[in-house]
Amino acid sequence: MAALTPDAIREALRVCFDPELPVNIVDLGLVYGVEVHVATDAPGIEPRYAVHVTLTMRAPNDEREAMLVAQVQNRLMGMQQVCRATVELTWEPPWHADRMSAAARSQLGLDRPAKQGLVTIRLPGL
Repeated sequence: MAALTPDAIREALRVCFDPELPVNIVDLGLVYGVEVHVATDAPGIEPRYAVHVTLTMRAPNDEREAMLVAQVQNRLMGMQQVCRATVELTWEPPWHADRMSAAARSQLGLDRPAKQGLVTIRLPGL
């Protein structure tokens, strides 16, 4: 079985979505960090891994925070190679829309150019 990598974890988290937007948390830039360590003390099929994910949200909201953390935790623990998973929610640095991938910007319609055209101004009496 291939070693579990941070990139593989990020790919697995693409099925987790922001509670308010139809975009996955990886493309939104909500995942700040992924650490993967071999868990030598874990029973079962080897190798087994302990995973730590640091993420943020677009804005604080207790209900949505709990939903997102649980969603990520469940996804990680559903992976055969993962024996322990911790999810840390952080607010530093604050999330900004610049963290979104091109795919997320496209999906949300943020990559479309602003409509431009001629503006005609008519002044009274002229």
